[in-house]
Amino acid sequence: MSTAAAPPATSLLRPATAALTTGSNNRVHLKNLEHLFRNRGAAVESATPAHAQQPVMKARRRQQQAPLLRLPSFLARGRGEVVMKKEEDVSPRRLERVLLPAAPDGPSPRGNIAASWRRLHGEHDWRGLLDPLHPDLRREIVRYGEFVDAAYGAFLSRPDAAPGDRVRVPLQDGGAYRVTAPLFATSSVGLPTWLASAAPCAGQRTSLVGYVAVCESPAEVRRMGRRDIVIALRGTCTVLEWAENVRAGLVPATDAASAADSPPDAPTPKVECGFWNLYKTAAGDGGGSPSPSLSEMVVSEVRRLLTKYEGEEVSITVTGHSLGAALAVLIADELAGLGAPAPVAVFSFGGPRVGDRAFASRVEARGARVLRVVNAHDVVPRFPPRLPAMPSRYADVGRELRLDSRASPYLRPDADAACCHDLEAYIHLVDGFLGSHCPFRDNAKRSILRLLENQGGNVKQLYISKAMDMRVRLDGGVGDMPAAPLGRVEVLECVH
Repeated sequence: MSTAAAPPATSLLRPATAALTTGSNNRVHLKNLEHLFRNRGAAVESATPAHAQQPVMKARRRQQQAPLLRLPSFLARGRGEVVMKKEEDVSPRRLERVLLPAAPDGPSPRGNIAASWRRLHGEHDWRGLLDPLHPDLRREIVRYGEFVDAAYGAFLSRPDAAPGDRVRVPLQDGGAYRVTAPLFATSSVGLPTWLASAAPCAGQRTSLVGYVAVCESPAEVRRMGRRDIVIALRGTCTVLEWAENVRAGLVPATDAASAADSPPDAPTPKVECGFWNLYKTAAGDGGGSPSPSLSEMVVSEVRRLLTKYEGEEVSITVTGHSLGAALAVLIADELAGLGAPAPVAVFSFGGPRVGDRAFASRVEARGARVLRVVNAHDVVPRFPPRLPAMPSRYADVGRELRLDSRASPYLRPDADAACCHDLEAYIHLVDGFLGSHCPFRDNAKRSILRLLENQGGNVKQLYISKAMDMRVRLDGGVGDMPAAPLGRVEVLECVH
């Protein structure tokens, strides 16, 4: 669909705050920062015993965690030094705050959205809310991005988890949501027996890909105006998931509702073969009887929750990153096609194209709303490519919120492909986005410590140096301060 911004909606859109930054202001900010860090460094030096001081590991020398990279290593550019812009051109205000594990004045406040949640959830395709970005919608997108981050955390804490195992989901929502079911995806391809026995982790066909959670906090239900069911999905992490990703041929996307809602002469909707296989393939449990496919797990759990909360105002939100973004679109299409008695919306981050034009039209006709958050320098949303020679061409689904990693004052303008696709970088860009013609939001509260940890080689040298001045350790601590917890952990016994 077109990404052009519609005229602002006066009923919901708040007046945009002017955020023009001048060179003179930047110079003042730098002078204040220099004074701030000089004083802070002296105070820490005098207050910290010599034996307690720990050297700072430079981010560019830190070994990156391979499972969190969403692209093959050969696509990553060498991280050598480049000529930097003048410091006065890249220094934001209140840098100390964003280098802390958590903002000292608390998280960005979430206003009451009970009267406007349907528009924020895509009722009118987010018309008038994307450019400039409505502050309530920004907070909602960041919040759903953190649900996806928890899906990555759950997989990394137990990469060999199988249906029936205990699953730990590090939610960051303050206890408002409860995880009700884990979700597993199964690859339709496998490694040769001899190779799978030599490398069991590479031959793992079924992996934890996400979870279903529901809001159970009465206060949060009142704030949001409804009870929210969230389906969160991570991106590619296993060898066989990569193998499915490259199977770019189109296959028919038939489901239980296809025959009823498609005219006889309409073209058959088609989707990428690998995504469809991961979504529809069931797994064997070792005893001969199959465990459900990802599709069956989601439909079964959502039906159960809708029955449990029948009579209440309920929404279904599907969110994912990369591969998870593609699976999120397939889930939303199926749930909407089955006539779910609740609005279905997708918030995706860095997702590839999923299917052809007929599939995109079916998703929209069924009423599922899709908001694709895209970094202009991320290569993944451009794949599979739309080649004129292909008889059935891929098409984008829903509305697009286009971001630009070069607009961030923290990231290097030549950030590599892995950084441009990284989930934390996406959440960082959303948190700072005001509009396509506005500078990066200078009062963004989200900490950049995770950028320093995961993408240190792509963060501008100015902030690496300031982090060192503050004695920031890249394991999440600042000086003598204990690291802030990333969130509570939900321990769930798998029921599938």
